[in-house]
Amino acid sequence: MLDWSEPKAPSTAALAPLPTDDVPPTEATGLGEIERGGARVSVGDKRMINARADVNQLLPLKYRWAWEKYLSGCNNHWMPTEVSMQADIALWKAKDGLTEDERRMLKRNLGFFAASESLVANNIVLAIYRHLTNPECRQYLLRQAFEEAIHTHTFQYIVESLSLDEGELFNMYREVPSITDKAAWALKHTQHLDDPDFRTGTPEADQAFLRDLVAFYVIFEGMWFYTGFAQILSLGRRNKMVGIAEQYQYILRDESIHLNFGIDVINQIRIENPHLWTREFQDEVRGMITQAAELEAAYGRDTMPRGFLGLNAALCEQYMHFIANRRCAQLGLTPVFSETENPFPWMSEAMDLKKEKNFFETRVIEYQNGGALAWD
Repeated sequence: MLDWSEPKAPSTAALAPLPTDDVPPTEATGLGEIERGGARVSVGDKRMINARADVNQLLPLKYRWAWEKYLSGCNNHWMPTEVSMQADIALWKAKDGLTEDERRMLKRNLGFFAASESLVANNIVLAIYRHLTNPECRQYLLRQAFEEAIHTHTFQYIVESLSLDEGELFNMYREVPSITDKAAWALKHTQHLDDPDFRTGTPEADQAFLRDLVAFYVIFEGMWFYTGFAQILSLGRRNKMVGIAEQYQYILRDESIHLNFGIDVINQIRIENPHLWTREFQDEVRGMITQAAELEAAYGRDTMPRGFLGLNAALCEQYMHFIANRRCAQLGLTPVFSETENPFPWMSEAMDLKKEKNFFETRVIEYQNGGALAWD
């Protein structure tokens, strides 16, 4: 039976350091010279970072949860062109179809996501894949990278369908300060990982890699995306822009697995490298989450200066505090905000809050195929 209970902090017993020996880490990329006559892979040598096992050999599996996420992603495959945009086109063209406030929110929401999916994809293929030395996790990263491409395709499809200004939408991350601020904040945590001389293997470098995982999985995909989903799904609940809302629901289903994968990777690195998860580093991560919530609150005020039926900047800020505390719980951190109620309880049904499983609950999440989604 699947357990959709709230995530719990990993137990201290689970965080005991794994045994180590003097065997050096393997070549991380998998592109080095072949070790002729090398020994077969031992599960015990597999690690998230600085592995001693050959990164080109998928089997034997060590982290079955990573493989299950890969299978879930494959089972969830969808394409944006499967969703009709006819009702959205008619509503967008109608003079009284959407208010000016709704149009502003929608365009800035699309502008944020249009570039953000590319930024996340860049981080996967240019930074994370290179330094994550586990083949089953890399297998999922390949699937995730493809899903980010599908998500970017989604925004191309929406822009084309509504005859929007493609330059305006896709360049917003450089033109709209509230969007630029978020993108710039996240990029500063990954740019140095693209340095060809960067290597994990020291506490400082390993913590830099952890910061990148927190910035992109926990914050970018696990916090900022969720506010954007709430904005669009709120329109769908009122039977507005239902084609876009349906596509966002598919994206959200993908993103909930991305988020869970990132949380699992971070927590597994903690287990294997407890010396990295110092009190100072925990405080730094909590500070990152707090800063991210503040940036998102500013974005909410910019996209919804007046708000509209059922949604405004204050509610989105409250929702961000609720989400931020959830992310802290999933990482075993103390909350960064006082206890906050979810201002959008309907999101638990429309999206996947109940499907953000605990790290130590390793059973497959049961999702429906894309065509089975329904708006009730």
